[in-house]
Amino acid sequence: MQPRNMSMSGVVDLAAVKAAGEAKAKAEQARAEAARHGGTAAVPPSSLVIDVDEAGFERDVLQRSSEVPVVIDFWAEWCEPCKQLSPVLERLAREYNGRFVLAKIDVDANQMLMQQFGIQGIPAVFAVVAGQALPLFQGAAPEAQIRGTLDQLIQVGEERFGLTGIAVDADAEGAAADAPEAAVPVGPYDALLEAAVQALDANDFGGAAQAYRNVLADDPGNTEAKLGLAQAELLTRVRDMDPQRVREDAAAKPADVQAQIAAADLDLVGGHVEDAFSRLVETVRRTAGDDRDAARVRLLELFEVIGGDDPRVTAARQALARVLF
Repeated sequence: MQPRNMSMSGVVDLAAVKAAGEAKAKAEQARAEAARHGGTAAVPPSSLVIDVDEAGFERDVLQRSSEVPVVIDFWAEWCEPCKQLSPVLERLAREYNGRFVLAKIDVDANQMLMQQFGIQGIPAVFAVVAGQALPLFQGAAPEAQIRGTLDQLIQVGEERFGLTGIAVDADAEGAAADAPEAAVPVGPYDALLEAAVQALDANDFGGAAQAYRNVLADDPGNTEAKLGLAQAELLTRVRDMDPQRVREDAAAKPADVQAQIAAADLDLVGGHVEDAFSRLVETVRRTAGDDRDAARVRLLELFEVIGGDDPRVTAARQALARVLF
């Protein structure tokens, strides 16, 4: 298992851009297959709730998350709140009938995964969508809150990444792989988006950014291109930075807006999303004029990297509004 594949340094998920394009094609194929059979068939319960360990994490969670959201329940046998929450999650997984998969991870047996996700206490519930990890909630939340969170998660998976929302049984998936593939519709910008992904894989961030701009010139609302462009621009900015010097400058010069902006970029690439957002919100609060506008604009750009549906973006937008107005 290579946890860095989940997201680059914890947040900038270049694999998610590629997975988004692949997932769109799979979504169309799955929907066409379901329509041929008169709707979505019931999914075997064994495919909806799975036990996951470190050895199977990449296969059972990361790869599967390119097709359907995977909700992760971090639990332990000694944890009493876990015994209240886990049955609710399992029941909802069966009720949602394949709209998400529930992966159960015993933290006592999988300490590395617990550390990778930064788990401070259990129960803790995360989701992985197209390779990107999203914190959902901690503790034994009320069922109504859980349902609302799941509904939002499924919506994000469909709108941002084109996920099918239909879990596939592993045995059935293997059998399907041996069958002739149905024709999958090709979108008008698939070639440009694929070129951008290849450029990102080759660390050609300028080429990737231009490819995404070409898509946005014709389709300004293209979510995949907007996400990819924001990530390519961020990676271009941090590529030649000296992290130690940037952080020393930011600590020594709290009033230097450009130093704070550079440090926020590094925070985000390092996976410290809340730190990046709060740093810029605070910079906006204590500055005025062009300095304030520069910090505000960079914060909005970082929102694009994470995506507007992320709860951390929602919280930071509210904080920004409070200091602006």
